[in-house]
Amino acid sequence: MRGQVATSGYLRLLAVLAVAVTVTVSCAPASSEQAAPGAPAPPGSIQDSLGLPTASYYLPQGSDWAVPSDAPTARIASYEGTVDIEGLGSFTFDPSEVTALRPDIFWHGHFSLFDVLAHLADEGWFTMSYHYDSRLDTYVIEEIDGEMNWWYRAHYAGGWYDINVFRMDMYPYKDGTQIRILRQSEDYLGRIYNSFADEVARKSLNLGRIVVPEVRIGTRVFNDVPVSCHDVRADLLQPGAITALDVLLSLADQKQLNQMKLTWYGGASDAAPVDSFFVEQIDDGDGLFDDEASPESGRWLYETGTREFQGFQGNHISVPCDVRILVSPEYVSWYWLA
Repeated sequence: MRGQVATSGYLRLLAVLAVAVTVTVSCAPASSEQAAPGAPAPPGSIQDSLGLPTASYYLPQGSDWAVPSDAPTARIASYEGTVDIEGLGSFTFDPSEVTALRPDIFWHGHFSLFDVLAHLADEGWFTMSYHYDSRLDTYVIEEIDGEMNWWYRAHYAGGWYDINVFRMDMYPYKDGTQIRILRQSEDYLGRIYNSFADEVARKSLNLGRIVVPEVRIGTRVFNDVPVSCHDVRADLLQPGAITALDVLLSLADQKQLNQMKLTWYGGASDAAPVDSFFVEQIDDGDGLFDDEASPESGRWLYETGTREFQGFQGNHISVPCDVRILVSPEYVSWYWLA
């Protein structure tokens, strides 16, 4: 059904959304309360024996800032998942049946939160019309069961529902992810989509390159930082996909960092799977917070996006930096939480 194409003319959120090719899925609405066939139900909270760090890497190794090729890789989602849609109910799905609408980003077997929603519509649980808008570099939901103005909240296992303004079709799904689809005001969605349009315009002005106007690491500030891809997560992301971690590695390429420590966590007692690298040291030579993170001293956190949504207004979300896809953010900030 995704192949059906029609012209969209009624999306009222922004003038920038007036150009679109609409993919329409029309099926009988229903509510799903039974398990998705073929997918095992999660055994309560998904448990994982990898509560301790699986592997740590000090970079550079010699003169090489690349993560070794034998580093751990992410698992493919295999447990039954659930999506809650305001006013419609709860819907289950088998992740093995979900395919990525952004094969430019995800390797086969991996997919985004938006892909889950599109899959459920394809299966006939509700009607949804949507389109990809190149001016925003994302898929836009037009209607679900005749209602407009939808957004989402989500979190990984062990987390909480973040307020976020991250593109839904770039948010990687993994087992244990909780997803809610909610109605929002037209004004709020307009602000989000305007920020997306600003990113795409900024990237265009930089001739297709990502150049971050401001990168902050603790007290140090770097301006107009060009960012290149290092393919750290070549197990999950397609070659060339640039992430927040690439910002640090690009600064390292530019001789602005002395050492980094990346630690892969497979999971923890209350959060599994994790399957991501965490930054546990950023030695930029300023003498502040250059040592390794620890439960006693503190740790590094980050956020990125447009300043309108800084902090917990939408940019600070629980998506690890090694899978946080960038389009062309206004800033990237790393700060030390003692």
